[in-house]
Amino acid sequence: MARGLGKGIGALFPTEAIDNLQTNEDQIEKIDLQKLVANPFQPRKTFEDDAIEELAESIKEHGIIQPIVVRKKGKKFEIVVGERRFRAAKLANLNEIPAIVRNLTEDQMMELAILENLQREDLTPIEEAEAYQSLIEKLNFTQEELANRLGKSRPYITNHLRLLTLPDDVRELVNTGELSMGHGRTLLGLKNKRRITEVAEKVIKHGLNVRQLEALIKQLNEEVSRETEKPVKKDIFVQATETQLRDYFGTNVQIKKSKNKGKIEIEFYSEDDLERILEILQLEE
Repeated sequence: MARGLGKGIGALFPTEAIDNLQTNEDQIEKIDLQKLVANPFQPRKTFEDDAIEELAESIKEHGIIQPIVVRKKGKKFEIVVGERRFRAAKLANLNEIPAIVRNLTEDQMMELAILENLQREDLTPIEEAEAYQSLIEKLNFTQEELANRLGKSRPYITNHLRLLTLPDDVRELVNTGELSMGHGRTLLGLKNKRRITEVAEKVIKHGLNVRQLEALIKQLNEEVSRETEKPVKKDIFVQATETQLRDYFGTNVQIKKSKNKGKIEIEFYSEDDLERILEILQLEE
């Protein structure tokens, strides 16, 4: 699935520093790798080791063809564009790397880092969503405006942003590829949001595909609907019996009746509490 920008960096951010990120007049410097630090606005959280190793082998054979872009920060240089090349250069045991030094504000640096990564095709769905969220918050775009600027549909943007409402541990499962974006979107349909992590773990354990997960979510939501149906008011005799049973067992007891059947629920809060109740019922071996 291609994620390239529809109108390019210049169309999206027509500022001089961004339009002229790299020109024929640029001075390419050799910078010590020890002086380089990662871009704090880097949207990419995961770097595949195999891809970095492959790039490192290419660098050993052909050198670094395209310089990275950095900005001066104190005695160090922050990487604006080219962190993969920087990591691969370290792996290739280089001491220096060709770089173009740019004077950029933090806003411009963030914009460039996000846009450069959005033009690549290997961002995870979570990283892509976080990039969109950063652009919306920093530049005050609506989802509609951002979609138009990037040449995407609004549902495409919205579906990615919705992933950010997943619990952190489930977001990480999507980020590492253990769950697909389809799994993540389907999990958001669960009515009982507190069970999302539990269900996500079940998906991984049993290798459920998205269609199977949809069926499971439907079943769980139907159970929630039944549980939240308006309770029938209990008659005075049932309430009195519940009170007697609560006093007898020393815990909460509920009597639930339907048209043709009923059940008694006795709550316990620990293994010891369960053993105590079983002793009362004389069921403990």
